[in-house]
Amino acid sequence: MQQPIAILDSGVGGLTVVREVMRQLPREKIIYFGDTARTPYGPRPAEEVTRFTREIVDYLVQFRPKMIVIACNTATAVALDDIRSRVAIPVVGVIHPGARAANGRTQTGIVGVIGTEGTIRSGAYEQALKQLSPNIEVISLACPRFVPLVEQGNFRSQETYETVSASLEPLRSRKLDTLILGCTHYPFLVDTISEVMGSSVNLISSADETAREISTILYDRNRLARNDELPVHQFFCSGDARMFKTIAQQWLGEQIELTPVVWQVPQIG
Repeated sequence: MQQPIAILDSGVGGLTVVREVMRQLPREKIIYFGDTARTPYGPRPAEEVTRFTREIVDYLVQFRPKMIVIACNTATAVALDDIRSRVAIPVVGVIHPGARAANGRTQTGIVGVIGTEGTIRSGAYEQALKQLSPNIEVISLACPRFVPLVEQGNFRSQETYETVSASLEPLRSRKLDTLILGCTHYPFLVDTISEVMGSSVNLISSADETAREISTILYDRNRLARNDELPVHQFFCSGDARMFKTIAQQWLGEQIELTPVVWQVPQIG
């Protein structure tokens, strides 16, 4: 039986990683869990995000995955080490791949990072970038209004443009040449973000870079799938199944097999 790659996120954002894995590694089977009932993770306390991530991992291990991908920047920032200590398989986050790509692309040494409140508060991207290049200047900005837009399927509208433009205003006067989309939801808004920031700013998607890291790790461990038939992926979500399925099928360009999961939903705050 083919062992899958398990990918989890607070909602639909991790589908950006799924699409890249499907493109780069078409033989790999994917098990995806989107915790749409409890999204967004950004405003929640770190302890709560860690608990949620543990619960999802405990659910996913029943499928005997060969790798777990935390395709959520907030969960990566606060729970990656915890999950790695709890399982015996590789666990990949989305922060270091994005930081490496940004460090390689910047010419001015000034890099912007946008993300959820939790990701920005953690300082994880700044730490990762400084490890690679101590003299790099990092400008971080929380954009808490972006994730709700994506979870509602509102990728392109006047409201979306106005929200993105207002949120990114503090960055437009800075001399950054590279901007990390430090949330896997943000590639859904990449066209609008690019329009607002201008063509001179390189946009780095942690989703693209994470898929490359997954490929490298599996190759090095001789765990790449060798089956001839294309796999059937499985998707699970804890919230609105109809909305999740609509967004997933639109983003991935194909029909999906979706199973709703009933989950306890504590209120934020």
